[in-house]
Amino acid sequence: MSSTSDKMSCIRRIAPWVRAAPGARWIAMAMTGLAFINLAAASDDLALGKTIYSETCIACHGGDGAGSIPGVPDLNQKAGPLSENDNVLLQRMVDGFQSAGSPMPMPPRGGVPALTDADLKAALKYMRKQFQPTK
Repeated sequence: MSSTSDKMSCIRRIAPWVRAAPGARWIAMAMTGLAFINLAAASDDLALGKTIYSETCIACHGGDGAGSIPGVPDLNQKAGPLSENDNVLLQRMVDGFQSAGSPMPMPPRGGVPALTDADLKAALKYMRKQFQPTK
């Protein structure tokens, strides 16, 4: 498989099979060349978003969204990053972003170039559900 979109398309097609036969997920991952995505979650946006967050974003944002390194903004704050609209946040996720007070910028696509725009949207959907304060 040559392109990332081809790989993700393959993952989405085989996800139901992988969900039914969990032992096959590592074979499927090797076949597509994607080591960062848990294929069992690929058929559901929210589950895919959780997987991406858990395997990529969690390194800086932490399991509770409060930030695991100094300067990373708390996703749980009412005036925090999740108060921005999706277009702004997705653009920051695609391009990378330097938060005020953070010693380092968030890398483009969380440092995983294989993540597609759809993957980033799924991760944002998960973050909103998990961490966005209720109004």
